[in-house]
Amino acid sequence: MSIDRLDWDTLRVFRVVAELSSMSAAAARLGESPPTISRKIDDLERSLGTQVFLRSTRGVELTDVGKQVLRHVRSMADAAETLRRETAATGATITGSITLRTGDGLGPYWIAPRLAQFHKANPKVQVRMIVGDTEPDLHGQDAQIAISFSESRPHDVIAHKLGVQHYVGFASAGYLEEFGRPENIHEYHKHRCILHTSYVHQVERWAPRMSELRRMVDFAFITNSGTAIAETCARGGGIGILPSFMSVLDPRLEPLELPELVPIRFWIHYTERVRRLPQGQALIDWVRQLFDSPEALWFADEFVHPRDYHQKVHELHPQKRRDM
Repeated sequence: MSIDRLDWDTLRVFRVVAELSSMSAAAARLGESPPTISRKIDDLERSLGTQVFLRSTRGVELTDVGKQVLRHVRSMADAAETLRRETAATGATITGSITLRTGDGLGPYWIAPRLAQFHKANPKVQVRMIVGDTEPDLHGQDAQIAISFSESRPHDVIAHKLGVQHYVGFASAGYLEEFGRPENIHEYHKHRCILHTSYVHQVERWAPRMSELRRMVDFAFITNSGTAIAETCARGGGIGILPSFMSVLDPRLEPLELPELVPIRFWIHYTERVRRLPQGQALIDWVRQLFDSPEALWFADEFVHPRDYHQKVHELHPQKRRDM
């Protein structure tokens, strides 16, 4: 094996091909031509003296050796990232501004309250947050990093899944005492319900039960403001459809003892140009870690009802039990 011929660029290409299971998709992601990607994989296989991929019309599949190589390459990438962070911590302070575009829930209610953590490590970075429902243009002036409920993107935009936002019904104790509790989704039509306009725009991604709710219920209040929904709901205005994590942010909001209405996945998007900016990489790393922390169990694939949240955190992370 000509191990001296191996280089990180080739291994980086291999990793992207492996994760996307497609050379053409990897070419689009890396901004290179499919023949160039194919040539680099051929070079890698010649250097290793064995196949790392099985090719077919459906894409590529890792061989057993390829799976071993991928484990080592990921370890190398983790080591390189650790090195970068450690040297950055002792090197020059990161400066500059970076713009993040996000929706009306995750941005103001989950990310903004935790920005002090980011600025403690990056005091010279200015974060600009733009809140909106429309898909941003990452090549224009809209944003440099975006959190979106859609994975679709131009070929040169990188995307990583951050989690799933689970929507449930909330009401105030006073409202439930006066009007009673819906026992199932079919009883929502008996109540004043409150909906965010962005949920209307996302109807094609809603679960069947939420689509059914839209047909059944004549919503009393529809707004583009999450704050307006929370305040109206908290003051007895009706049943608000809100992200499950709102239960720990506002004690006036009582989650209904019903299953979730809809899970919607969300991603972080950015370009390679932004990733290469020190302030861009710093914010990307921080946001991804933010949704990978114990308290981010709200955004796991599996729905955790607010009543079970603290117990679930304790079961999964007993050493990190704390008041969240």
